[in-house]
Amino acid sequence: MRRVILSLLCGLLVSSVVSDGLAAEKKLKFAFVAGVADPFYFTMEKGIRKKAQELGVDLVVSEYPKAWGPEVQVPILEAIAARGDIDLIMTAPTSTEALIPVLKKIHDQGIEIITVDTFIGDGDYTKESNYSFPLAYIGTDNKLGGIQVAERLAKMIGEKGKVYINTTNPDVSSVRDRVEGFKEGIKKYPNIELVGIDYNLDSQEKAQAQTLAKLQASPDIVGIFGTNLFSAQGVYQAVVNAGLTGTVKIASWDATQDLINALKKGQVDLVLAQLPAEIGGLAVEWGYKYFKDKTPIPNKRVVPGFQFFTKENVNDPEMQQYIYSK
Repeated sequence: MRRVILSLLCGLLVSSVVSDGLAAEKKLKFAFVAGVADPFYFTMEKGIRKKAQELGVDLVVSEYPKAWGPEVQVPILEAIAARGDIDLIMTAPTSTEALIPVLKKIHDQGIEIITVDTFIGDGDYTKESNYSFPLAYIGTDNKLGGIQVAERLAKMIGEKGKVYINTTNPDVSSVRDRVEGFKEGIKKYPNIELVGIDYNLDSQEKAQAQTLAKLQASPDIVGIFGTNLFSAQGVYQAVVNAGLTGTVKIASWDATQDLINALKKGQVDLVLAQLPAEIGGLAVEWGYKYFKDKTPIPNKRVVPGFQFFTKENVNDPEMQQYIYSK
C-alpha cells in the first residue's frame, strides 16, 4: 500500500512540475490596434514586430481602422479583447474621453493597456483618476514639438505676418497638444498673428479645401502649420494649386515619403519626423519587462524625441532612417 501511495505522490509531483514548467514557458501575447491606416502606424508596426521577435513575444496586429474615430476603432478593440488570449493591448486611442470606458472595460477583463502616440484623459496616468489604469503612455512630446515648429516657422517668415493652422480633431491628445504648443510658441513673436484653425477630421481632401478657402479669405497669409500627415499633405497641395509655393512657408508634421519629396521640390519648408518605430519597440519592451519582472514604467510615461527635416539636411544619409515607410 505504501508503495502505491508513494507512486501516486511521485506521479502527482512529476505532473505538477511538468505543468508548472509548461506554464512558465507560455509565451506572452501582445496585440496592436492602430489609430488609422497611415504610414506613421505602418512604421510603428515594423518597430513592434522587430522588438516582439527579438523578445519572443507572440504578436497579433488587428485590421487597421479605415477612418479615424471611436466608432471605427472601438469594435476592433472589442474583437481583440474577445479573443481571450491577449496579455497586453498597445493602442492609439482616437479620443481622449470616448475611449476611457472602453479601455477600462478591457482592462477589467485582465488585459493590460499601453497607449501609444495618443493618450486618454490628460495623459497623466500617475494620478488617481478613472483613466489611470494604463501601464504607460509612450509617444512624442507633442506640445514641445508644436513650440519648436512655431519657433522655426517664425524664423522662416521673418518673425512677422499672418499664420494659419490646419489640424484634425479637437479631442485627440496628440494634435491638440501640437496646436497648443504652436500657439504658445508663436506668442513670443508680437508681429505674428494666428488668423485661424481648421479641423479636417483626418481628411486630406478636406484639409486641401479648407486651406484654399483660407488663402482666398486671407491672401496675406505667409505661414501654415499642418499638424499631421493628412493636414500637411492637403495644405501643401492647396498652396501649390494657388500658385503660392515659396511665398507661403509650410511647416509640416510627420515624415511621409510624400512630404519628404515635397520638401525636396521646395513645396514644403519644414518636416517634423516622429520616431514611430522606436515608440512601437518601446511599448513591446516595457510591456515585456512588466510581465517578466513586474518592472514599473517610470512615471508611467516614455517620451522619445523627434527630428526636423529641412532643405539643408533632407538628402543627408543619416536622416533617411527617420522617413516613414509602408
